[in-house]
Amino acid sequence: MKRFAVVAPATLAVMAAVTVQALRAAPDPVERGRYLVTVGGCNDCHTPWILGPEGPGPDPTRILSGHPGSLEMPPPPAARGPWVWSGAGTNTAFAGPWGVSYAANLTPDDNTGIGIWTVDIFKATLRNGRHWGVARPLLPPMPWFNYGKMTDDDLHAVYSYLRSIPPVRNQVPLPLPPAEQAEGAHGAS
Repeated sequence: MKRFAVVAPATLAVMAAVTVQALRAAPDPVERGRYLVTVGGCNDCHTPWILGPEGPGPDPTRILSGHPGSLEMPPPPAARGPWVWSGAGTNTAFAGPWGVSYAANLTPDDNTGIGIWTVDIFKATLRNGRHWGVARPLLPPMPWFNYGKMTDDDLHAVYSYLRSIPPVRNQVPLPLPPAEQAEGAHGAS
């Protein structure tokens, strides 16, 4: 017969609080950033998905590199009834009332990613919901309004992690406004 230790609820609460606090307060900003990027689901849209032996999943060779610039996209399907938006199989291109948006390259590539961005530009982008912190709006489904509520330390940690990953040269298309999405021109969240 197995015996189980009885632990007082107050002890369990303290143990849980210490574990959560340890995870949240990783001393190394890169590791803290890796944690935040993981729980924030950044790879869900910014890493192209591929079909593998166990089904679709993020391509580990293109981590956080955004929508593949070489992938020519056909016009998105028309929205019908309650279906008001659609997403590509790569999980990096999205169409809806806003037009077509493409997940941005978050790698530190100087020409096609965020390699020349400063931490202040990065923070302003997520706080203001504008590319480069001041330019065009970030488009759905990018939840910048949630990430913009992160603390300065958390945003700095995410930026530090993004600076630590390998740069990937990948020019993501520009977003398409609603009028152009039907024309099939190509066009980054």
